[in-house]
Amino acid sequence: MAYVDGFLLPVPKDKLAAYRSLARKAGKIWREYGALDYVECVADDVQPGKLTSFPQSVKLKANEVVVFSWITYRSRAHRDKVNKQVMADPRLAGMDPKTLPFDGKRMIWGGFKPIVEMRD
Repeated sequence: MAYVDGFLLPVPKDKLAAYRSLARKAGKIWREYGALDYVECVADDVQPGKLTSFPQSVKLKANEVVVFSWITYRSRAHRDKVNKQVMADPRLAGMDPKTLPFDGKRMIWGGFKPIVEMRD
């Protein structure tokens, strides 16, 4: 089975185009280093819940939208190797968090081992 990094973050609606541009750049770099898939999705049908929800998890503001993303790898070891290379790549290294088109302090991420996979 593969290994998955998952991400959830708020993006200001007026910075969505800039975020998409950054995501395309990042996705190309992750794929160059061997990531199997790189997917970025913007919320289309996401409602606040009573106890928890995607909007609540990132403390979504009225002018923002939730982005849900994932990157797949062959294994945890493969993920660790790819991420080490990506983080050292000068095309992404040294990005100033103040200039990113999202609030990184409200970003949620983690690595996941699939327990069920069904594909065509």
